[in-house]
Amino acid sequence: MVASFEFVVTRKNPELIPPVSETPKGHYYLSNLDQNIAIIVKTLYYYKSESRTNQESYNVIKKSLSEVLVHYYPVAGRLTISPEGKIAVNCTGEGVVVVEAEANCGIETIKEAISENRMETLEKLVYDVPGARNILEIPPVVVQVTNFKCGGFVLGLGMSHNMFDGVAAAEFLNSWCEMAKGLPLSVPPFLDRTILQPRNPPKIEFPHNEFDEIEDISDIGKLYDEEKLVYKSFLFEPEKLEKLKIMAVEENNNSKVSTFQALTGFLWKSRCEALRYKPDQRVKLLFAADGRSRFIPRLPQGYCGNGIVLTGLVTSSGELVGNPLSHSVGLVKRLVELVTDGFMRSAMDYIEVNRTRPSMNATLLITSWSKLTLHKLDFGWGEPIFSGPVGLPGREVILFLPSGNDMKSINVFLGLPTSAMEVFEELMKKI
Repeated sequence: MVASFEFVVTRKNPELIPPVSETPKGHYYLSNLDQNIAIIVKTLYYYKSESRTNQESYNVIKKSLSEVLVHYYPVAGRLTISPEGKIAVNCTGEGVVVVEAEANCGIETIKEAISENRMETLEKLVYDVPGARNILEIPPVVVQVTNFKCGGFVLGLGMSHNMFDGVAAAEFLNSWCEMAKGLPLSVPPFLDRTILQPRNPPKIEFPHNEFDEIEDISDIGKLYDEEKLVYKSFLFEPEKLEKLKIMAVEENNNSKVSTFQALTGFLWKSRCEALRYKPDQRVKLLFAADGRSRFIPRLPQGYCGNGIVLTGLVTSSGELVGNPLSHSVGLVKRLVELVTDGFMRSAMDYIEVNRTRPSMNATLLITSWSKLTLHKLDFGWGEPIFSGPVGLPGREVILFLPSGNDMKSINVFLGLPTSAMEVFEELMKKI
């Protein structure tokens, strides 16, 4: 009988990489949009260089990190609570935590585990600060470089969502790569987040369903507790996406709908069906709308913070599941059209007055990375052979990832309890 293989990663002692030169110290303001999502987003990138050793690559990663931190100095600080009781940054300049590690195999040995998103394997490739009890005890960025016996290595990152949304994170990582290649920054960061201060006095001018508390009358929490959470990806090529858009318009008199609207409406309806919510269960959809171009004036290029606004709507599961696709897509379309400068400023003022985050009971949160180029990070030895998220920041999340060289396909990544995932897979085959 063959003994089962155990994937072991041995970490060396963590080190701190501070900015290479002196940077401003003191308190750094985070906007109300930065307060919303207090999570760590984890990603990994596998590289194999023919031109340099892993040790040389590791030295380049550390040196260029110390250089880019001069431009992004708040990242070298630590999250704290401001006198106003909000999350802020204490710009200490102490630096980013970096850990080097060794795996006991080549990458081929765990390729299957990576493609199947087996969390017990993937989690070993991103450093977790031991004993951290909350977001304040985790540095804004943590880095782990794991060397494999095949000569390749995985760069595993944990990045605080309080510090970056997807666009800002991609710009930070791209700047880091530019430093590694000795290039000037193509998009210098705009660090002043006070441009998104709430109004004084605050004006709540719209209903904000995204903050609604929903009771779990379907006892879905129990399903998550009792069954294993299974992660899967579903590829939607341009033909499938076009088919969804046609279906969403055909069944009703919806005018033209976007890819995002059609796919989101389809997934929300399908997920409700797979989880077998009671028909009168109130369910919520949240998605992160990029406000960068919607604010008046628009946010400056390189805005290094959360420019996304969580937008939400609530309906019943029976309404979604019992109606054609056009119904759910129509709801999403109307919600997207609601996201204006006035709505976003109202949301920021709502947070100011109520000091709350969106509730996640019976909720689906869609977050889209489909326009981000995280899979193209090149430090000077080529793009990653593969890259992707390490799990999801919450069980309520569905992530849209880019796929294909032209980035026209979307990989939908989600986790569901085993029995629900079986139903969900069948529903995906109908397209």
